[in-house]
Amino acid sequence: MDPGMNKLHKILVETETEAEELLLARHQMVENDKVRNANREALTALRKRAKTTKSSISSPFEAIMRDMEGSSSRPLVKEVCPTCGNHDPKENTWMMFPGSDIFVRVPFHAAHSVLDKDQERLDYEMKKLQSYVKEKSFIISEKGALADRVSPGIVRSMVALADRPQ
Repeated sequence: MDPGMNKLHKILVETETEAEELLLARHQMVENDKVRNANREALTALRKRAKTTKSSISSPFEAIMRDMEGSSSRPLVKEVCPTCGNHDPKENTWMMFPGSDIFVRVPFHAAHSVLDKDQERLDYEMKKLQSYVKEKSFIISEKGALADRVSPGIVRSMVALADRPQ
């Protein structure tokens, strides 16, 4: 085979491999987003059950200032869970563990703690996947495969974007 054809074949195989990895990452983002939405719905249901919202629980500073007026025998900082609020954290609730088909009756506080940690993990994974998709898009664009849609200069500027506090 001609050396030019070998080079073209190699470039096409590399581009296809990068594009396939990009599509797999996008598919994984969709799957993670479904799980994140389900977690968010579950957390909202737990907050409704406890009759709290993310902003309805007072900050520890407000609790300290209210407690300062009372007796000094109580601790200054009273830990208040933003989801539980005044709800009984030991009350049991049913929960299906992530990645399984098993329902377990666990304390209310443990249920929303597991969901909160899972949500944080999914958010972290989503950010990693987003940066991976950016990187793969940039690589494919540099090879000229996306030139008919987006110029490499625009993709490079989008990849270089960063959130900076002002």
